[in-house]
Amino acid sequence: MRPEISDFNRSLEDGEREICDLLARTIERRLPEAEGKVWHRHPVWFLDGNPTVGYSKQKRGIRLMFWSGAGFDEPRLDVRGGTFEDASIFYRSPAEVDVEELERWLAKSQTIAWDYETIVGRKGALERLR
Repeated sequence: MRPEISDFNRSLEDGEREICDLLARTIERRLPEAEGKVWHRHPVWFLDGNPTVGYSKQKRGIRLMFWSGAGFDEPRLDVRGGTFEDASIFYRSPAEVDVEELERWLAKSQTIAWDYETIVGRKGALERLR
């Protein structure tokens, strides 16, 4: 696990840290080509310069977000963004993380993606990459 992501996870309480360690290990194993870093104070993995998946600590729990997740057609990714194509799920315990499901979502993130990298130059308009 990348040091800055490991540092982020270590700053969390025990249950939250376990969730985030599981998420990070699974993401890095399933998306080895992704660049992981702490971006806007949260771990995020990028494919071809585009944010793909990340997580953050919020009041409702650990939020796992896929930037293009609204197109995955996955009912448990039910927290949808209003403006963009993101979708999320919240976890409150490590037992809630279904690794097979997470791996399926990560596979979809490689084939379903919107171009967030150049969104500023397009004045907020999203274009589909794949």
